[in-house]
Amino acid sequence: NETPMLQSRIHSIVLNPPWNVPAGIAAKELFPKGAAYLARNNYKIIGTGAGRRLQQQPSPKSALGLYKFDFDNPYAVYLHDTPSQSTFSSFSRLASHGCVRLEKPGPLAQLLLRNDPNWQPDQIQDALGKGKTLRVQLQPQDQVQVYLLYWTAFASANGTMNFRGDPYG
Repeated sequence: NETPMLQSRIHSIVLNPPWNVPAGIAAKELFPKGAAYLARNNYKIIGTGAGRRLQQQPSPKSALGLYKFDFDNPYAVYLHDTPSQSTFSSFSRLASHGCVRLEKPGPLAQLLLRNDPNWQPDQIQDALGKGKTLRVQLQPQDQVQVYLLYWTAFASANGTMNFRGDPYG
């Protein structure tokens, strides 16, 4: 699915995030795989009937990995870790439902929290090791801008024009 173009600011980091699966993904991709698949992959069914929804419980193997970087936007997208690190060696990395997977979320979290004495690398690792979901608010001066943009034409440093295909038409 297409990642929307947007501008925002990262305001918090969620350690050990659960994944609240969007209804469309749950209905089309996950519920059809059956109860055994859902149980094996730590999905919890919340509610019953037409109102039921899925939540994948936090773990290093969950779709969001160990880190989620939140920023305000109307699309419910964010930056997150992924257990599928092999996808970063691929030229085409369009396997997404709209969010952006990060190759090195741990160093990004450490960078964003570098000025917070309560969240130095040892404290981050300790919290991750406990497996409990925690939201860490960034101080206003540590919040960083996020720009999600598509560049299908750009000039290289020497002025040569480069063109890329638009995967979303």
